[in-house]
Amino acid sequence: MLAILFSGGKDSVLTAFRAIREGKKIACLVTLKSNARDSYMFHIPAMNMVSLQAVAMGIPLIMEESSGIKEEELKDIERALLRAKKEFRITEVGAGALHSKYQYDRVAAIAKKLGIGVYAPLWQRDQEEHVQEIIDSGFDARIVGIASKGLDESWLGRRIDSGLLRELKALHGKYGVHIGGEGGEYESLVVDCPVFRERLELIETEKRMENECTGSLEIAKARLIPK
Repeated sequence: MLAILFSGGKDSVLTAFRAIREGKKIACLVTLKSNARDSYMFHIPAMNMVSLQAVAMGIPLIMEESSGIKEEELKDIERALLRAKKEFRITEVGAGALHSKYQYDRVAAIAKKLGIGVYAPLWQRDQEEHVQEIIDSGFDARIVGIASKGLDESWLGRRIDSGLLRELKALHGKYGVHIGGEGGEYESLVVDCPVFRERLELIETEKRMENECTGSLEIAKARLIPK
């Protein structure tokens, strides 16, 4: 029985997609809502969409708040996974880490403490291949946060597609931008994919910029609609 650490972004949704394709049983999604503006462990933008995504997937959701304080966040993850273990008898935790050793090692340490395994199908994947899989698998993932040189307001709300991937590759060569966004260069929200029974429709959104290359897409209103 698997619990997915779930942010609603491309990596956690792809982890769930991979698990389902491999025949694993996902018992629940586990979301940590950080009270901080930035986090070493958690995705921040568009977290208010996670409940709708869980409904779209037909999977129970455990949501816990987190202080957002570095290292203190780990206690929050442990608390949430302990709850998942008690309520759903999970035996594994799924993590969408790509290349962040900081994230992977800490999730693995918590899992070991709780006596459960780690499912990390994206770990150490090639950046370009990872994004290409998202595109090829039919994901509709939108950019909801940016924080990198080379990105600007026009990126917010864009779908991750072949054109965007080409631009990311160019920015990787020019500025060292991680193509998969692992360094926080951009954050995403999946509004549709093969494991969603319904898709998200974003009704009211607003772009908010802190500076020319840092900002987020705030989603005030959304709903699920038939595919």
